[in-house]
Amino acid sequence: MFNHHDITRDACMLHGPLAHHGYDWWWHSFTAQDAETGEDKPFFIEFFVCNPALAEEKPVLGQLPENRVAGKKPSYLMVKVGTWGEDACQLHRFFAWKDVCLHADAPYRIEAADCLACETALKGSVNIAAEDAATHPEWMCDAGTMIWDLTVDKQIAFNVGYGASKPMRDAEAFAMYWHAEGMKSAYSGTIIYNGRQYTVTPERCYGYADKNWGRDFTTPWVWLSSNCLTSKKTGQQLHNSVFDIGGGRPKIYFVPLDRRLLGVFYYEGKEYDFNFSKLHLMVKTSFSFEEHEEEVIWHVR
Repeated sequence: MFNHHDITRDACMLHGPLAHHGYDWWWHSFTAQDAETGEDKPFFIEFFVCNPALAEEKPVLGQLPENRVAGKKPSYLMVKVGTWGEDACQLHRFFAWKDVCLHADAPYRIEAADCLACETALKGSVNIAAEDAATHPEWMCDAGTMIWDLTVDKQIAFNVGYGASKPMRDAEAFAMYWHAEGMKSAYSGTIIYNGRQYTVTPERCYGYADKNWGRDFTTPWVWLSSNCLTSKKTGQQLHNSVFDIGGGRPKIYFVPLDRRLLGVFYYEGKEYDFNFSKLHLMVKTSFSFEEHEEEVIWHVR
């Protein structure tokens, strides 16, 4: 039987060939409120690691012209944070592997300097001056400052099934793997973003946490999720519901599978699973989207 907790027993999936050509990241997204105005603001925090076997004394950035000429692949921990909206911003902080402490067994724990990510907490800071962002395009980031201190309570998981089971992980059959340990997560704590303080509460954070790893990315890439849902039948908010949909064009042994999705709708305690990797169920999915000036509308069947 597949157990979603067997994935979290491996803190980092980058061993074997993936240690030379692979990535692993832990993603968190949630909503916070301005401490003065109460206005909602969405934030994200990501810890991204790649190619530990290629580590050097300093972070190896693959975008640098001299590294591209030399054929060097990237190798680092990148802490990515930011926000969406009118003042959308992404901030990147890079660490060499020698400065990273990664706990090999469950529960996962990764830290460097004052940055920490584990199953129950997120802490850290990123500070990018405007002149540094301008003179270092290889950092691929904006200017700004963000400091965070949060607790994490992962409440509902999406178990993608056989495709992410231990035999398939060991065989490295898929180019990209996904596990949503906290597709409904409760965050609490504080964020200071560009000098303004934001409060994060379990009741209004609508949090999400997952991890992806592999040797390549799927393109196109579909990811849709929300646990801020209201019933059209009753008009009431659904406090124990969430949907999570991912996929696009996954590859298995370098063979692309066109327009395939993994999806789940967890409705007030009952799970409805739509998963192309469960072949015996003959699951079929289709999707399209419409892009308008003010919104993007997705259709998933």
